[in-house]
Amino acid sequence: MNPVIVTLVILGLAVVAFVANKIPVGIVAIGVALSLYLTGVLTVEQSLAGFGDPVIVFIAALFVVSEGLDATGVTAWAGQQLVTRAGTNPRSLTTLIMILVAVLSALISVNGAVAALLPMVVVLAVRIKQPPSQMLIPLAFGAHAGSLLVLTGSPVNVLISEFLVEAGEKPIGFFQIGLVGLPLLIGTVLITVLLGPKLLPRLTPKYVTKDLSMHAQTLALQYSIEDEQKLLTREAGLTEVVIPPRSELVGQDVFPGMVTDSGDLVVVAIQRGGENLGKATLQVGDVMLLRGSWGALDANIAADPNVIMVDSPAAIRRQAVPMGAKAKTALVILAGMVILLATGLVTPAVAALIAATCMVIFRVLSVHQAHRSISWTTLILVGGMIPLSTAIQVSGTADLIANGIVATLGSASPYLLALGLALVTVVLGQLISNTATALILAPIAIAIASETGVSPVPLLMSVAIAAAASFLTPVATPANTMVFGPGGYRFGDYWKLGLPLALLFVAVATFLVPVFWPFYPTP
Repeated sequence: MNPVIVTLVILGLAVVAFVANKIPVGIVAIGVALSLYLTGVLTVEQSLAGFGDPVIVFIAALFVVSEGLDATGVTAWAGQQLVTRAGTNPRSLTTLIMILVAVLSALISVNGAVAALLPMVVVLAVRIKQPPSQMLIPLAFGAHAGSLLVLTGSPVNVLISEFLVEAGEKPIGFFQIGLVGLPLLIGTVLITVLLGPKLLPRLTPKYVTKDLSMHAQTLALQYSIEDEQKLLTREAGLTEVVIPPRSELVGQDVFPGMVTDSGDLVVVAIQRGGENLGKATLQVGDVMLLRGSWGALDANIAADPNVIMVDSPAAIRRQAVPMGAKAKTALVILAGMVILLATGLVTPAVAALIAATCMVIFRVLSVHQAHRSISWTTLILVGGMIPLSTAIQVSGTADLIANGIVATLGSASPYLLALGLALVTVVLGQLISNTATALILAPIAIAIASETGVSPVPLLMSVAIAAAASFLTPVATPANTMVFGPGGYRFGDYWKLGLPLALLFVAVATFLVPVFWPFYPTP
């Protein structure tokens, strides 16, 4: 069978599978890679090459760096500064929230920034008596705009940079994409602040994220502890556990001050029915307050089937202990990675891998935390979809689609070509991952450039900009999905504010991108 037809069929089935959302996206991506091999479009080496691509290492390492900043309370500290200094004006708060999440997205990732600030924004909305639905979509949208401030803001940026190299052009500079990213962020904030209050719903969510920022005071009051200042520190903390049915601890004698069998934790207090006990024989439903280092709490409680945590040590530490013991180390490592990326002394994958390794070597994270921080679904998605991008190029599919776009839009105006690519990218990006969208359309952009004689740089940059315009549906990106439940949103709540933002991104991708990356650069 014609490889072009086979590639198009596989592409179509992948899009349907992504949209239907019945099969995990990782399985769909693996199915794409295997299908391209089994149908003979690609060799086995080409079909599996995506999983060994340097971009996979780069993305995985960024997850670890992001976790290092989050686990040490850097993101919590940033959020608390917002709460302290922003006041109670909703428009001012929305502006500061979007700027903060944009900066964090540029440094760590869109999903990491939204996940880190989501609890803080919900709590902030409740404190100023605003529905969280007025602030959570702006949180997600600000993160998408922030992903275009620097190269590491999104895997899409990195992929487009790789495609530029393959096309014989220079890669994107670390801050270079910010030439269009900064105007987009400003425009996104202005549109959201001006139109958001009218276009965003005022809904009551089904549940509200627990506010643990005052957890020390809560524990001191509940357990009648006088010195609350020493309850939660950078080095050590407390957590509550409940004795469940059939626990092996039922019937054991415990008392305040007792050291647990592991030798790492101390029993601070025991309660039954809300009353403090001295020495007691544990019963089902009893609550114990345990103290130890944060590492000991994580290691001894999280996986213990004999107790149920009331609040996880990680959640308490991240909200209640901003700028923890290793926060400065994490910031130094981040700064080192940014310097390496900005100067180009090493490749992006090597720079990020050095930073991720330092996070473990300097004990910012344990090996287990580093492993757990990596989104394997994202890596599998990228690794599985890279072969489809290869197939689109080597099978002639890119040339075929490029010829069709050129025939439809004409080659007289490269602006029409950029507009067409941007519109297709935006539409497809609402249905499937923006990373997968970029992998599909980047080779088509290169083919269009070759067909029309224009530079591939502005067309690829247009794809990068439009891929970030994931504003119309809650399933466009994980960040959009994260705020769906806490905001109490419905499926159709996103496009009302998302549409003017998407049009802004398309306009920038069409008209502003060529200002910095001309269609016909001078020799």
